[in-house]
Amino acid sequence: MKLRRLCYLLSITLIVSACNSQNETIVQSPNGQKKLTVFPTSETTESGQITFSVKYDDRQIILPSVLEIKSQDIDFSTPFSVKNVVEIAVQNQWTTNLGERSTILDNYNEAKIYLESETAKLNLICRAYNEGVAFAYEVPAQNNLTEIKIDDELITYQFAENHEVWSTPERKPRRLTAQGEIKKIPLSELKEGCERPLLVEVADNVKIALAEARLVDYARLSFDAGKQLENSIVSSLDGKIIDTKQDLVSGAVENERSEGAKVEMKLPFKSPWRVVMMGESYGELLENNYILENLNPPSEIGDESWITPGKVLREGTLTTQGGKAAIDFVASHNMQYVHFDAGWYGNEMDNASDATTVTLDPKRSKGPFDIEAITAYAKEKGVKVMLYVNRRALEKQLDDILPLFQEWGIAGIKYGFVRVGDQHATTWMHEAVKKTAAHRMVIDIHDEYRPTGFSRTYPNLLTQEGIRGDEESVPNSHTLITMFTRSLAGAADNTVCYYNSRVEKMGSHASQLAKTVCIFSPLQFLYWYDKAPAAPVKDDALWGDTNTIGNEPELEFFNNVPTVWDETKVLVGEIGEIGVIARRKGNDWWIGGINGQTARTVDLDFSFLKEGANYSAKIYTDDETVETRTRVKIEEKELSVGSAMAFDLKANNGFTMHIQQINK
Repeated sequence: MKLRRLCYLLSITLIVSACNSQNETIVQSPNGQKKLTVFPTSETTESGQITFSVKYDDRQIILPSVLEIKSQDIDFSTPFSVKNVVEIAVQNQWTTNLGERSTILDNYNEAKIYLESETAKLNLICRAYNEGVAFAYEVPAQNNLTEIKIDDELITYQFAENHEVWSTPERKPRRLTAQGEIKKIPLSELKEGCERPLLVEVADNVKIALAEARLVDYARLSFDAGKQLENSIVSSLDGKIIDTKQDLVSGAVENERSEGAKVEMKLPFKSPWRVVMMGESYGELLENNYILENLNPPSEIGDESWITPGKVLREGTLTTQGGKAAIDFVASHNMQYVHFDAGWYGNEMDNASDATTVTLDPKRSKGPFDIEAITAYAKEKGVKVMLYVNRRALEKQLDDILPLFQEWGIAGIKYGFVRVGDQHATTWMHEAVKKTAAHRMVIDIHDEYRPTGFSRTYPNLLTQEGIRGDEESVPNSHTLITMFTRSLAGAADNTVCYYNSRVEKMGSHASQLAKTVCIFSPLQFLYWYDKAPAAPVKDDALWGDTNTIGNEPELEFFNNVPTVWDETKVLVGEIGEIGVIARRKGNDWWIGGINGQTARTVDLDFSFLKEGANYSAKIYTDDETVETRTRVKIEEKELSVGSAMAFDLKANNGFTMHIQQINK
């Protein structure tokens, strides 16, 4: 058998040095701050290499860097020549009722460079937005091939210094990385499997994040420290999973991966976008995170009226009585969903479990649990019902459970312990989202999945985990890291706790209120370990420390706070230290403030309010003198655009505000 020669698909070098100006293609953002200069060939590059530079306000952000896509099918190693360049300028905007802002600007300049060598054709697509830059490559049909196998994609990002980065843990068997602790380390200490987006501290006034967009049918990209060059970060693709073992408690996966091709695509195909988000501050990056959605196609769902965001109460007893009690509570507290979690169809970690039947796991409930009676009662009360399904049942039964759930009256599914990373898992997941949309159900994907903007195309994917949230008892300081790292990717299901004892370890009750504003999620799970007052006591469950939801006055904040927004502003943002976010819905503003481990005074102005309008504000703060379980103080003040306030925050405390316009 003749051995096939391994060919390197392409090498792209990010460079600012002088090259052959006759071959350069310049792509500049609409505001002129971000610039890509592309050099398909130059005297300084090797055969087949393509160079381009990235600038931010005339400052070089990334030094010469190399992208290699390894394939055995097409020889891209010979020098390219430019056959054509098509440049377009797009000025667009789109609207949504399900985001952090209702109107999203989609303005960019694009150059599509058609390249050809003696042995290959390749199209390079470069875009420059005000929010950052992105590139993707297109492999057209050629050489009578119908498909191509890609062994890996390696991008070496070269930096001038050993910048500090905010990294997830090293990817190892039985370790959760997307839900892992995020730490600030020198980029030289990065370990294999660092999640994206990866925040890089280039300078005090330059923050960038290496990200990925439109990942729907490809292998996932992740980061590691460069081994051959100092001050470099290398990205690579996940290999195929050939075996899956899973921790029965945490859900952490122990995978073996193949050494062969990581991606198989039919020709022609286009890669996911490789993105460099850029801003002067952490807050600017967060405010502009819609660049990832803009790199995805518009919605494929013509009628989105059935897609309902809202607040969710998890019902933990898995009984008909508990379900109806939860529905009553939700209906009376301006919440929208009741969710039934693992255990309703047996042991979720057992491959034999059957999600087409109600077969209670005796470790979680002794029943009775009549799901159709529950959904009928929920419909009477105007409440929607969600069900949890582990990936074991999803992968073998999705086509069966979707019409069945629709018949039962189920409005949404939480996908649990899903597989992520390799091409097959990625493709299956996004096809599952499409199928669920066809049955008019919303989705919350849990555990290791992180978004890349697909919710623009299929907005029934309302939220996902991929976050170290309240289930992990995270302190405020880590939530303040999450706000400016994981949240750059999009919505995150934090599963907010309130009465559980872990709140005392994490921060305070006022800061728990603030999480509903600070951590965006169109589905906000509240009272994660708590139960409705009329629900039976659950003393036969896996969950401990279950408390009854009370009637403290500040619960009105949970009752009233929206989960989707018309406008978002970061008022104060210092990663790990302090975060204050203001979000508008209609004429009302909501502010969430979370403080880290150092007591401080936070000064706020209200210049974002409407000129000439008067407002009434309810302010919720931590106060040990308040004689309730939660120690939250409520004050009322009048505000206008010229007002200012100072908050004296103790360590690990927080505050929230609900600002209502008086004269409209």
